[in-house]
Amino acid sequence: MTEPSESVVVLDAKGLRALAHPVRVQLVDLLRKHGPSTATRLAERLGVNSGTASYHLRRLGAAGFVEEDTERGNARERWWRSVHRVTRLTDDELSEREPEAVLAYMQAVAAQYNLRTQQALNELQTMPREWRRVLDLSSFALRLTLEEGLRLREELTEVVSRYRRDGGEAPEGAVRVSLITQVLPEVL
Repeated sequence: MTEPSESVVVLDAKGLRALAHPVRVQLVDLLRKHGPSTATRLAERLGVNSGTASYHLRRLGAAGFVEEDTERGNARERWWRSVHRVTRLTDDELSEREPEAVLAYMQAVAAQYNLRTQQALNELQTMPREWRRVLDLSSFALRLTLEEGLRLREELTEVVSRYRRDGGEAPEGAVRVSLITQVLPEVL
């Protein structure tokens, strides 16, 4: 199962530069995970002031990652929502043309993943026992050819897409689970 094309954005140079900031990566992540929100509420979750959140939301809006949710709020309260469900960096030439922006974006994403892991570990003692059995931090040392590495990444994406449910499709008893996959070549 693949994502509908309207729910996926493939980064171009403009989008990459817009996302190459940790606060922006976190804002998009929160809007995708929890739905529409205000700059004030997002700022509280991130531990930044609302002016900072508003500034970064406007920059994300100008780049097409978020938009104002005009169905909510009033003259004093501006709501924002994510426009896409998935962001992909697939342009190898973009990595050549914009190496600093690619690195900044990837570092922001890695920091977000580390933060999610730390949050889960901080909640481990209060997590229901049966869900503690689901938590997994594994590392596998594999020796792969380039083709095998690409196929592994593709197969992992296919497996994850079978479990991905957006909106109200989740069965009773389902809880939000963050799955972070990393295929990290050690080519030196």
